[in-house]
Amino acid sequence: MSHHHDHQDHPAPDTEGLERMDVEAAASAARHRHHPVIKMLGATSEMADQIPLAVICGAVMAAGLASGRPQVMQTGVRMMAAHVLANVVKRRIKNRLRRTRPEEVVRKGDYAFELGESEGGHETSFPSGHTAGAVAVAAIVARDMPSLAVPALGIAALMSGVQVPRARHYPVDVAAGAALGLAAAWLVSAVLPAPQESRPKEENHVG
Repeated sequence: MSHHHDHQDHPAPDTEGLERMDVEAAASAARHRHHPVIKMLGATSEMADQIPLAVICGAVMAAGLASGRPQVMQTGVRMMAAHVLANVVKRRIKNRLRRTRPEEVVRKGDYAFELGESEGGHETSFPSGHTAGAVAVAAIVARDMPSLAVPALGIAALMSGVQVPRARHYPVDVAAGAALGLAAAWLVSAVLPAPQESRPKEENHVG
């Protein structure tokens, strides 16, 4: 539905149910978008954008190759595959669904969430691409390198969560992005199995 902020003191007056709660939560969180901490975290979360994240995946691949550790290189390949897959699916969804970003709703009071081709970045709120990419890559890291699971998933959660108070996404956008990222990581793991760490066999010889 598409409408304008003209008959109620609400960011999206014609919405109902979950969508209304989603918009209200985003509008409420957006009040903190100018806070220095939110701005700092928001800037940091740009590492989860398409190109920076691809560079990170490439760096892992290169590090594995340079150090002669094929398991690390394989993890880098899996990270890149999950990132690319999540990004491709995310882009297809954004090209078919128009959703006004919260910052536009807060500033102008205009809101739309409907089928149709977006006319600019301000209408590509659903789903959160930063979340999809960050979660896809973090899920691969957590699977392949369990010792890094907590920091990897923690960073992904932080990068995802800050998208709401920085007024870039609604909570449902972030949830959808996380689901997309997990699905991409699962599919990549099904097609490209995780590398097996080579461990020396421990044998006890008696006698």
